[in-house]
Amino acid sequence: MMGCENCGGCGSCGGGCRREIVLTPPEAALLLRLGEVAFLPVARRNNSGTPVCLEEADYSSAEYGEALAWLELKGLVSLDYDLPLSNFDYAAYGENFLHGSAALTAAGQEAVEILELQGIEM
Repeated sequence: MMGCENCGGCGSCGGGCRREIVLTPPEAALLLRLGEVAFLPVARRNNSGTPVCLEEADYSSAEYGEALAWLELKGLVSLDYDLPLSNFDYAAYGENFLHGSAALTAAGQEAVEILELQGIEM
């Protein structure tokens, strides 16, 4: 996985350094899913920083929330609460949520490519 201690995995070094990033099964599943669909709807409670994704079913919403938070910290996904998906019905998320979207970063796209090359499927 590209990244280095200087950029913290954000890719600001231009991808010239390498470091290993460990992924949990829910993290890998979300990365691969974002490699297929480009964006996933996410939300978070107004008084909390934990993301919520109700669209995937292989793991609990709590596991996906934790996975999304870690993927964002690892610089592999971007969680944008000011960019909700147009024409998506966020009713299941309720009124007390900020609605947004999740997308791969450049480092996340590279991670998806590596997972696919390794034949990892979720």
